[in-house]
Amino acid sequence: MTADQVALPHVEGMTHRTVDVGGVAIHVAEAGSGPPILLLHGWPQHWFAWRKVAPALAADHRVICPDLRGFGWSDAPPGAYDKATLGQDMIGLLDALGLDRVDLIAHDWGAWIGFLLCLDHPERFAHYLALNMYTPWPEPPSPRAIAVLARLWYQAALATPGLGQVLIRRTRFVASIITTGAVHPEAWTRDELAVFTDVLKSPARANASVRLYRTFLVRELMPFVRGHFLGRRLTVPTLLLHGTHDLAVDHRALGQWREHADDMDVELREDSGHFIAEELPDVVAARARALFDQGSRPRAL
Repeated sequence: MTADQVALPHVEGMTHRTVDVGGVAIHVAEAGSGPPILLLHGWPQHWFAWRKVAPALAADHRVICPDLRGFGWSDAPPGAYDKATLGQDMIGLLDALGLDRVDLIAHDWGAWIGFLLCLDHPERFAHYLALNMYTPWPEPPSPRAIAVLARLWYQAALATPGLGQVLIRRTRFVASIITTGAVHPEAWTRDELAVFTDVLKSPARANASVRLYRTFLVRELMPFVRGHFLGRRLTVPTLLLHGTHDLAVDHRALGQWREHADDMDVELREDSGHFIAEELPDVVAARARALFDQGSRPRAL
């Protein structure tokens, strides 16, 4: 099965096109007009992760939902899949679209990439709403660090050549990753889960997922733990919105963001797991509006 054999799901008002970014074909779903918002998904998803948030924001914004390389209907070329390269793809996409500055919403690996983008290219991002991801500044060493590392077991399985492909292509592992720990499991229909799992069954995309996690564990994890980003300061106004039932990212160890960000808040939600844009789309859209419109601090829904 290839991505071309999986039909694009329909979301009312969204259009689709492919943009060449440095020789990589990046699929983009778009809707609305007005101030632009870039929305970046994580693993194991693609643009469809924003199906409940993007239409709400498209009423008065231009929403741009790309598939990262290796995901959805974008190209899945061979390579290491380091997160800096995936971030540079997004800078290339903004350049190709003629966008100098955008607001940013990002989840999971997309949110990690979002932090890198805001650190490296702060002039390109007016505000940043991050969803369920650690910040780039790790907690000091403590017994909790062992528990945090233990949550990476699934990454080790995915990063293992052979085993990772089997888990992704031959089992219900991907669907269970999305729904396990959810406070609102009704947020996904069986057909919606299939939209995510079926595309990943493409050999090229399954291999891209394996390389994504192998690159992180082999090349990116230890520099992060050793404080690679401790000398970097976040200047983009940021809100990290985090569901506390997340089984992958521990809300008790989000990092030393207070010491390294000029204007950042964290809001913890006890009514969501990891995939907060689908469990609490109204909350995500409301927080985005409050942050992007530079109004008062977000109020509880």
